[in-house]
Amino acid sequence: MKNTALTETHIALGAKMVPFAGYNMPVQYEGVNIEHETVRNAVGVFDVSHMGEFRISGSGALDLIQYISSNDASKIAIGKAQYCYMPNEEGGIVDDLIVYRLGDNEYLLVVNASNIEKDWNWISSHNTFGAVMENLSDNYSLLAIQGPKAIEAMQSLTEVDLSAIPFYSFEIGKFAGVDDIIISATGYTGSGGFEIYCKNESIQQVWDKVFEAGADFGIKPIGLAARDTLRLEMGYCLYGNDIDDTTSPLEAGLGWITKFTKDFVNAEALKAEKEAGVARKLVGFELVEKGIPRHDYEIVNEEGEKTGRVTSGTMSPSLGKGIGLGYVPADKAEPGSTIYIQIRKKAVAAKVVKLPFYKK
Repeated sequence: MKNTALTETHIALGAKMVPFAGYNMPVQYEGVNIEHETVRNAVGVFDVSHMGEFRISGSGALDLIQYISSNDASKIAIGKAQYCYMPNEEGGIVDDLIVYRLGDNEYLLVVNASNIEKDWNWISSHNTFGAVMENLSDNYSLLAIQGPKAIEAMQSLTEVDLSAIPFYSFEIGKFAGVDDIIISATGYTGSGGFEIYCKNESIQQVWDKVFEAGADFGIKPIGLAARDTLRLEMGYCLYGNDIDDTTSPLEAGLGWITKFTKDFVNAEALKAEKEAGVARKLVGFELVEKGIPRHDYEIVNEEGEKTGRVTSGTMSPSLGKGIGLGYVPADKAEPGSTIYIQIRKKAVAAKVVKLPFYKK
């Protein structure tokens, strides 16, 4: 099992550590609900250094990214980022990722920790464009500083105007005394803030200064369990739960980042699927009775017949009710539709709702 450069720091802080995507990661410190509320109301810091980073450069960089990804990377300006996925040839998803444009012919791809090797091999196998590929995953650390007080709490650490970085944009500058740090605003929590990419050897200094600067703002370290409840309240997909190698991106609601204005892996089949219409859809739902929906619980109809499954579920700390994502037949996907979640021996009624669950 791999450690991040901050593993010993988390252990010293009393974090509960668990294996996650091959890494020893902090799942919680004080408790999920407390940590969740810290991010919603103040500022919290996640160590997400297990994420993968690939630098793609050279004259063939854009051509490679265009071919392996669903979105139109030619639209990304320098200093901007774009969310996309990599389709496979069977109609599923290799991974979802963020593409940052660093320069004229230079991009940074940020991929899920559990897929680093798979993604690297997949992209490499399609690199007929002569793009230069570098796997930086083991050399870089990543902090997500999230919450409504994040900008105010961290502004003293940099001359970069943090409030002037739009969503899905980034700046490269000095932060916490360290040069050449990527400061990006591509958060996964829905409560604002930004991410810090820096080399492993500098991350302890950055971590210490971040907590020093945030002391008056109630800053706390946050584990992966709260990261999951926060992203679920926003209705964001989690690879391995809501999307995977077998799920259709169109059924998962990712049609908005599927651009048929260019050629890419499996484009023709996905285009045909779009034209034919999908048989099922990923929806958000709220329980209308007591209960907590969990990953892989069955979704059933009034007769108790299985019609789908829960892909993500939890008791929402912000809303105080059971919420989840799951695949249902297309005719049950409209907001307001009633579905039932099989929780042990009871079919618990739920209502399909428009995402996100959490609205500021």
